[in-house]
Amino acid sequence: MAAYKIAWLPGDGVGNDVMEAARLVLDALKLDAEYVHGDIGWEFWCNEGNALPDRTIEMMRGTDAALFGAITSKPLAEAEKELAPELQGKGLVYFSPIVRLRQEFNLHTNLRPCKAYAGNPLNYREGIDLVVFRENTEGLYSGIEAHPVPDALFAQLLAAAPKTKRFANVPRDDMAITVRLVTRQGCESIVRQAYEYAKAHGRRSVTLVEKPNVLRQTGGLFTRTARKVAEEYPGIPLWETNIDAMCMWLVKNPENYDVLVAGNMFGDIISDLAAQLVGGLGFAASGNIGDGFAVFEPTHGSAPKYAGQYKVNPMAMLLSVKMMLDFLGEPDMAARLEGAIAAVIAEGKARTYDMGGASTTLEVAEEVARKL
Repeated sequence: MAAYKIAWLPGDGVGNDVMEAARLVLDALKLDAEYVHGDIGWEFWCNEGNALPDRTIEMMRGTDAALFGAITSKPLAEAEKELAPELQGKGLVYFSPIVRLRQEFNLHTNLRPCKAYAGNPLNYREGIDLVVFRENTEGLYSGIEAHPVPDALFAQLLAAAPKTKRFANVPRDDMAITVRLVTRQGCESIVRQAYEYAKAHGRRSVTLVEKPNVLRQTGGLFTRTARKVAEEYPGIPLWETNIDAMCMWLVKNPENYDVLVAGNMFGDIISDLAAQLVGGLGFAASGNIGDGFAVFEPTHGSAPKYAGQYKVNPMAMLLSVKMMLDFLGEPDMAARLEGAIAAVIAEGKARTYDMGGASTTLEVAEEVARKL
């Protein structure tokens, strides 16, 4: 019996390509694991009305972690048009599979390391080594939305927030609402994890990215909670900055920052900005981590126009594998993999098109495997 059971979720588009690359490297590492395929992707939305079938969720409950490739997502109207004819008009609503996974398994922490590996021609600057902790289940991405806005909901908003009155004459069909809901528990959890990581890895500071001067209630709760947690870690200062200023400072002085912590949307924004500083989405690995389960994925999306061409950079996926190995309690194996990745980047012989090379996805993965 294998030591680990891994849910294998290629998805669609280039998700299949980079997952092949991941398997090449995992086999070279000789990880003692059973890989269990799970149905997920756009074809299941089109044919079944559910991009993440319940059978996949149930399968995942019996695994130790999941590796996820990529999935196509489209706006609601477009998604409905692509449903099989017999499913159209039945009120089916497309919902992001990765968001559902985060909520189903309470994957409360999104971890995004952004490191400039030596020799990468796409590095904005050498020496950048950031880690973003993003709260993963609350905020504006919690899925609490309404369109059109029900009269009863609008009446409650009027009673709770007098500023709503200026929208009183707007037709409810012309109005949509998304709720930014944060909890003290969610804020405390993500900030504490950021501090524990900083403490364990000798990091210099933790920076809270918020907007409490405008989002006074939600941003205020996050900020007050972060300050309270920071008191327990006197050796690691808490820096506070607004999301807009943070974007500017990351471009100007990225080397000044170390561990960043933010809510769902602001964390999403700074994660992609930080990724671009170290080579772009081809190097953007991520972990969606809960208390006993985690889903690891590159963040580059499905890029349908490149599907099956083995053109895209597999490094984001391979770095996601490295994160999974750390999560599974295989730090030596994770370190070997990161060393092989760094060696291939520094050597510069195997590079995909985004790095100015002509190697395929699998050729880069094979070179990493050889270094192992």
